[in-house]
This record gives sequence, C-alpha cells and structure tokens, in this order.
Amino acid sequence: MSELLVRNAQSILTMDSARPELADADLLIRDGVVAALGRGLTTGGTILDARGCLVTPGLVNTHHHLYQTLTRAVPGGQDALLFGWLRTLYPVWARFGPEEMRASARVGLAELALSGCTMTSDHLYLFPNGSRLDDTIEAAAEIGLRFHPTRGAMSIGESAGGLPPDSLVEDEAAILKDMARVVDAFHDPGEGSMLRVGLAPCSPFSVSRELMRDTALLAREKGVMLHTHLAENDEDIAYSLAKFGCRPGQYAEDLGWTGDDVWHAHCVKLDGAEIDLFARSRTGVAHCPCSNCRLGSGIAPVRRMRDRGVKVGLGVDGSASNDAGNLVAEARQTMLLQRVAQGADAMSAREALEIATRGGALVLGRADCGMLAPGKRADIAVWDISGIESAGSWDPAALLLAGPTRVRDLFVEGRAVVAGGRLVSADLGAILADQARIVRRLMA
Repeated sequence: MSELLVRNAQSILTMDSARPELADADLLIRDGVVAALGRGLTTGGTILDARGCLVTPGLVNTHHHLYQTLTRAVPGGQDALLFGWLRTLYPVWARFGPEEMRASARVGLAELALSGCTMTSDHLYLFPNGSRLDDTIEAAAEIGLRFHPTRGAMSIGESAGGLPPDSLVEDEAAILKDMARVVDAFHDPGEGSMLRVGLAPCSPFSVSRELMRDTALLAREKGVMLHTHLAENDEDIAYSLAKFGCRPGQYAEDLGWTGDDVWHAHCVKLDGAEIDLFARSRTGVAHCPCSNCRLGSGIAPVRRMRDRGVKVGLGVDGSASNDAGNLVAEARQTMLLQRVAQGADAMSAREALEIATRGGALVLGRADCGMLAPGKRADIAVWDISGIESAGSWDPAALLLAGPTRVRDLFVEGRAVVAGGRLVSADLGAILADQARIVRRLMA
C-alpha cells in the first residue's frame, strides 16, 4: 500500500457534487485513489507540503491533435480560415512518419502536463509513411498522462471532392480493420483505466457517409466512444448544406452520431435546434476557444449549451491552430469569450474551471475522474499561489482570474508527473532537442 498526504493546502477546490471548497486542508491519496479530505490527516507515507497552494482536480483535455506540435506558426497558414489553413499544412503533414508522430506527441503531452492537465484525448486522423496510433500511445505512456487516443481517418481526397490531398486518405475497409485492431490491442474500459481508445473519422468533409455509419456501428459493437469535428465555422455549415442537404446536427443524428458515447469538437455554429438535440441525446462537446479565435471561426454558444444541459469540456485543439497547449489558459479564454458574447456575469472563473475538470471528465465518460472526493482517481494539480501571478488576490480559488498558468505539482493516479514546476516523468531537455532536430529537417 502506498500513501501520499498533500498537507496544509491554502485552498482545495473539489468539484465534488456539492462543490465544497476547503481552506487550510489536507488530501490523502492511497494506492492511486483519493482516500480522504479534511484537516489534521495523518499518514505513514510521503508528505507533500502544499502551504501557499491551491489544489484542484487535474484538468481534462477533450480535443487535441498531438501530431501538430511540430508545425506551430507555419508561414502561409498563420492568417487563414480553416479550409485554407488545412490546405497549407496538409503537404507538411504528408512528410511525417512514426518518428515525427512520437516526437510531436511527447512535446504536446509534456506541455499539457505543465499546464495542469492529467487526462487528454487525441484525434489522430492521418497516418502517412507507416505512422500508427501506436506511436502516440507509446509517447503517452512515457509522459504518464491518462490517455484517450482516437483512431481517426480521412477517406475522400481532392480528386473525389474532399479537402485533403489524395496522398493522405486511406481505403475505408483498411480503416475499419485498423480501428478494430487498436481497440482490441489497447482499450481498457475498467475503473481507473489509463488508456481508452475511441473511433474518430476526421470530419464530414473528409470521409463518406458510409464510413461515418460503419464506424458508429463498430464503436457500439466494441463498446468505445465516437468523436469527430462538427459545425466548426461558416464554411463547415455551407459544405454540409451543399453536400448533404442538411445542417451538421441533422447529419450527425441521421448517421448515429449522437448519444452519451459521442462527443463533437468545436460546435461553434450549432443552432438552437441542434443544441436541444445534443442536450436530449446527452451528446458531448469539446470547446476549443483559442483555436476558434485563431482561425476566426467565432464564439461557440457555450452559455446556451450549458443552460440547456449539454455536456461541455475543453480542448486545446492542435498546436498548429492554437500555437499553445496550455489548458488552464484555455479555461480562462472560455470564461472571457462568454463574457464578451453575453456580458460580464455570463461565466464565473469557478464555472470555467469546472468545465475544464469535471466537465471534461463527463464528456469522456470518466465518472471516476474530474473531481476530488473519496473513491475518485488521484489526478491532482497543485498550484503555487504565493507568487507574483496571484499577488494581491483576495480569492485563492479564482485561479483563472489571478493565478499561475503553470502547475507546481501534478499527480496522475497518485504518481508524480510534475514536481516543483519541472517535468519528472521524462527528460524534457531530450524531448525538446529531438523535436528541434526534426523541425529543422521538415523546414529544410
């Protein structure tokens, strides 16, 4: 039996059902699970002094493209809308192989960890030059985050009226075969699982109706979740109306892509009827505010979604469209954009942090994560609020108003990933050197 006592925290923000906030309190971890919260707790195990710190559940990232971390700020795509941005980047991504996929994933996962993220999904939908989902799974095991990779796909290239180049699309029978392979090889549905696999055709403009429908059938046969992009911007809506004769929400419903086992990325342009559909069906949404701003896609109606009961989590999206993978900064941006759109009282700092923790866990189907309560997994972020970022703050729990954007300590399943502000689960210097070497090769 192993125990860790996080002692003397200035504040603990639990995100439990009643949302209690504890002052000058302790948190006891036993064998990877939260055992107790309160004052004066004792242990015969390890003690971590959290004096001057805020303790929260680890943040949850519900949408990422880890392979994009090698392609930040690429010329030609910096000022483009979604479709033009994709056309700029596709030829670069077509030169990737397993080495690039692993290196990019390691950097992206390390960046997430340093921003307080303990669980992340990943949407990998292109597999050039022998790349496989296995490459990113290997990287996540090295960094130590709880991982929800999704086996994505593109099957309709430019010659068939799709957006991606033909060199990046796959045969649909081969896609379905590999989807079944990765689920059988890696998916762990159990309590406290460190690795769950989902199925995720890229988008309505890069795969066929048949692949969307067949993937939904396969996912339900295997008992795994479904993920894709939906209603990201005006171009997305126009494409759906022109090609399918309906809005994206109707397209998703017709093909079996709504339900408690489905979550869609972006959803910036959902209308009222689509929001009601998602609420009724318990379909989840991954909100990616920084990427939506960068690509000029708009402000997602998160306030309306939340008010109507839609499950909403946060996503950093890919670093080629966000330029960063900092999840606490994403939570702050969520709060600010809803205030811009709806008024200063539209979203509190606490609600935005709830979306980034408990909300994301619910979107990913993880009732065992996202909150600090006895019996929940010990995914914990410790934030030092004694420094300059929080100086003068009257409310230690208002992390998104006045607080650091990098975590001091991070635990996943009770194991240290970040300690004293440094990644300890892997050699960050070596990871960055490897990334720099590969980027120089790609640029050349």
